[in-house]
Amino acid sequence: MFRWLTAGESHGPALVAICDGVPAGVAVTTKDIAVALARRRAGYGRGARMKFEQDEVELTGGVRHGRTLGGPVAIRVGNTEWPKWETVMSADPVDADVLSDQARNAPLTRPRPGHADLAGMQKYGHTDARPILERASARETAARVALGEVAKRLLDQALGVEIVSHVVALGSVAVPDGTALPRPEDQQAIDNDPVRCADQATSERMVAEIDAARKDGDTLGGVVEVAVFGAPPGLGSFTHWDRRLDARLAGALMSIQAIKGVEVGDGFTTAARRGSQAHDEIERDSGGIHRRTNRAGGIEGGMSTGEVIRVRAAMKPISTVPRALDTIDTSTGEAAKAINQRSDVTAVPAAGVVTEAMVALVLAEAAIEKFGGDSVEELRRNAESYLKSLVIS
Repeated sequence: MFRWLTAGESHGPALVAICDGVPAGVAVTTKDIAVALARRRAGYGRGARMKFEQDEVELTGGVRHGRTLGGPVAIRVGNTEWPKWETVMSADPVDADVLSDQARNAPLTRPRPGHADLAGMQKYGHTDARPILERASARETAARVALGEVAKRLLDQALGVEIVSHVVALGSVAVPDGTALPRPEDQQAIDNDPVRCADQATSERMVAEIDAARKDGDTLGGVVEVAVFGAPPGLGSFTHWDRRLDARLAGALMSIQAIKGVEVGDGFTTAARRGSQAHDEIERDSGGIHRRTNRAGGIEGGMSTGEVIRVRAAMKPISTVPRALDTIDTSTGEAAKAINQRSDVTAVPAAGVVTEAMVALVLAEAAIEKFGGDSVEELRRNAESYLKSLVIS
């Protein structure tokens, strides 16, 4: 069984993540995870917070000398800003006189539209939004990216699976239809692009869109795409709703903060096509069985087909808008302007890195479920045996 959890608050001492079911022998180091976290902080349109809130990575369990041991992998992502918050966010009680001198301890009673603030305050009985926004914050995705890096390395080393992500739309600017899907060897160039877009001309227009939104005191959303190369056929199953690979991927991506829509393959475009133009016809050549097209995004009947798995996630604009939106003050019931907790114009470029991590975690679970094995070598042997024994290949 492959399962994982995260814990921690945005301004707490650290985020922690634990993943159980990682086979022994996955090669991964602290540096690998630090590089993944640096990718998450990058991207044009981020605020100053990404520069001063650095990630301190510590592998605290499950790894020895750069190899997983077979037990739970535990990761701590420390917050370098913790000294500024250690009284306000202390786990233990703090003297009221000490807290009264802390400006950061002032109750946050003006919930932001589009955020978890108000519903969370109502659900958990808080009169202050701080306990809600601390955990609801997208800062939590740092822990997901850390675990996702372990999952990506497992998939690569055991199955030869590679994952690439890129931005296909930002605000009103989108990559032209028919643009070629980037491949794993393009990932470094994508990461070097200011908005992580594979098309240079579109990237320049996206940067201009961000500049315009910043000037207007506004924020932007967008769409990211993840492509998975090398996934074998048969991951997932049609037998139950919660075993379908597309359902698991959609749920994982929708769990990311600010994601409001997911599509697999051509998704919504296919809905407007006639059946004769919607499905991927099957043919055989010297290399085996293939689909002529990949409108289904590499998943049919809840199972991977062996084609490239392709999913997209739509991210809404950041809910903390610099020219603050209307709300109410929950302490008085009077009209007010929403609190402002960050300065990003957009986090869409970073969302691609987070979606990569979530896709990797889902596929790692599905791969271990399908092939089993307590080590990378055993998982690899089982997968190779399965592929050799396919009745139809």
